[in-house]
Amino acid sequence: MIRRGYTIINDVSARNLQFKHQQWYRGKSLDGYTPMGPCIVTADEVKDARDLDIRCYVNNEKRQESNTKNMITSVEEAISELSQGMILKAGTIIATGTPGGVAMGMKPPVYLKSGDEIRCEIQGIGSLVNKVGYQIQQLY
Repeated sequence: MIRRGYTIINDVSARNLQFKHQQWYRGKSLDGYTPMGPCIVTADEVKDARDLDIRCYVNNEKRQESNTKNMITSVEEAISELSQGMILKAGTIIATGTPGGVAMGMKPPVYLKSGDEIRCEIQGIGSLVNKVGYQIQQLY
């Protein structure tokens, strides 16, 4: 029996590293990336995981707004697909993606900088707040 829970993941990307190395992992795997929380709620605590409002703010400016009903792949489909090629063990975390509105898609792009505050919200789960601690350009 699969027991599910839901949380919030801020899928942070260092686009300069991603573009320089042409691989997603370099731009998404640095220390401090992928903050998660503020809690995990069990599936029975969520009224309908297929209909939750999602928002993201940078310095209190709304950058993203959508709903889980707009997901390309449902959680159930993701679990089914992934379990065909790997063993999903207790504690496995599956990040399902992000709505449109990230900096790379803005015209002109507006990238995060040191000191920016990011707040991600999902209805029924809560808010995850984190700050950008340093500029990655100084490291590479």
